[in-house]
Amino acid sequence: MKKILSLLTSLTLVLCLLSPAASAETNKNPDPSKGKSVHVQIVLFDGFDLLDALAPYEVFAAAGMYTGGKVTVELVSAEGKRSVPSGLNGPALDAQDVLDPDHSGIIVVPGASGKPAGNTSDAIPNILRQAKDTGLTTMMKQAMNNKEVTVATVCGGSLLLAMDGLLKDRYAVTNQLGMSALGALGAIPVDARIVEDGSRLVTGGGVTSGLDVALYLVEREVGPQIANAVEKLFEYERRGTVWQANGIPPINFGTSQDTSRKEQPSALEKKVEK
Repeated sequence: MKKILSLLTSLTLVLCLLSPAASAETNKNPDPSKGKSVHVQIVLFDGFDLLDALAPYEVFAAAGMYTGGKVTVELVSAEGKRSVPSGLNGPALDAQDVLDPDHSGIIVVPGASGKPAGNTSDAIPNILRQAKDTGLTTMMKQAMNNKEVTVATVCGGSLLLAMDGLLKDRYAVTNQLGMSALGALGAIPVDARIVEDGSRLVTGGGVTSGLDVALYLVEREVGPQIANAVEKLFEYERRGTVWQANGIPPINFGTSQDTSRKEQPSALEKKVEK
């Protein structure tokens, strides 16, 4: 009996000695978001959608407040510092600087605000083409080749990139009205609120998805505590699962996502080959 008690006492002492060590070891695991600084550039162009740009701006600005300035955000344009009119005769915002595709961090490209279709100057397809002709997509191509830059789009921002072939064979989403066009431009449209293709391309669906895209990037870059604080401040909870091309694919029951994938079978095959 004494031997058993002695063994139990020894075992207890060993466990007591090991537990703090194990706890200390757990606490040593580095948090990659601690001490990290993130700079965000939100691109403006004539006819941009106001909410596409301002919703992410407010999220990142709030994250900057809660991190003590570790997240910074600015409005930029391809032409540099200027007043940029939003779509549908909306108010203008001032671009603070020229877009810098070589600056590490995040670049957000909004969509346009206007008529969904048509040949008038205020039709969204024409607004996006005019933005493309400013040299914006050339700069975005440079940014997408930079491993230190994450490119994010809101609503029709993905269409703008796709117009210059920048989303060829890439999973992406846009406003539901533009999903067919997105596929026709070479992207692989996915019916999801947010789509992440790799670690450096994040696309959002309709106009309000700018909140969700920005909150996801805040969580990814500086951690869930900051993202939660911003959500509490805005009294808004992020919507939607972030779709990624990994894990177990769902059984085909003829859902809209399966249909959107079938629109680009050759692109999907190329994606798998990669």
